[in-house]
Amino acid sequence: MRWRGRRESSNIEDVRGGSRGGRGGGFQIPGGLGRNRTGAGRRGGTRMRRAGGGGFGTIIILVVLFFLLRSCGINPLDMLAGGGGSFVPDQTRQTTRTTPMPQTNGSGQAPANDEMKQFVGVILAETENVWNGIFQQQGRQYPEPKLVMFYDSIRSACGQASSATGPFYCPGDSKVYLDTNFFDTLAKRFDASGDFAQAYVIAHEVGHHVQNVIGVLPKFNQMRRSLSRAEVNAMSVRVELQADCFAGIWAHYTNQKGLLEKGDVEEALNAATQIGDDAIQRRTQGYVVPESFSHGTSKQRRAWFLAGFESGRLASCDTKVFEGY
Repeated sequence: MRWRGRRESSNIEDVRGGSRGGRGGGFQIPGGLGRNRTGAGRRGGTRMRRAGGGGFGTIIILVVLFFLLRSCGINPLDMLAGGGGSFVPDQTRQTTRTTPMPQTNGSGQAPANDEMKQFVGVILAETENVWNGIFQQQGRQYPEPKLVMFYDSIRSACGQASSATGPFYCPGDSKVYLDTNFFDTLAKRFDASGDFAQAYVIAHEVGHHVQNVIGVLPKFNQMRRSLSRAEVNAMSVRVELQADCFAGIWAHYTNQKGLLEKGDVEEALNAATQIGDDAIQRRTQGYVVPESFSHGTSKQRRAWFLAGFESGRLASCDTKVFEGY
């Protein structure tokens, strides 16, 4: 994607420098709608030796420290194990892409020349351009979301979240949350590299913001209280697929500007394929449980992204979210 040298959004909140250290875990699927914030941590342990004097007091101090860290969103077991974990097998593949990709530094500290922040700022700005234009055509104003770049863990209006949550949108504060080290996970563990794969993830989360503005998310969150788990999952799939379609709409207009390069759309489609519910379940547990799907299959995610990309129209993104409920 030809993103360098373009306008960067002013709606970026970079809190990586003040975030807690430790290696981030994996993720399930981009887009959380402010829910299912369960980190997948790797269990660890340590043996305590008996020491002369003060042993019981030391245990009390350690117990207090344990719960203090837990209340701050840090899993002490992860720290003892040498970092957070992921339930997705590491399947790193060599990439042949020659265009330099935005990089994270793996430390949580923003480097002096922070290319990743520039990239995220440009992509967010491009989503602002597209959705401002679409809303203006409908005689409405588009309230631009904030995007929070964090490292390891963050507290939002939707609660505490860790890197294991993956990128998510919180309707409570209308913000997109992104641990940019997630992009390393996307490339190495999900075999979905490329700058446009990363752009697709951001555009998907912004798609949830659009849903929040037009009333889809508020109605979904209201209805889910009276639905069974299976019904909530089924509705959630339709919500997520609509966000994929909205990401496709953004890609449609971005392509019209001549910003897409050869292979960009394929990168987004590959990312959509790798993070389908069925693909993730096959990787992680070896079998598929359709009734547990909450984001859609690989085929569905590809199809709805393409629906938005090929048409550029909101009407093409009617996933029948509330049909039958």
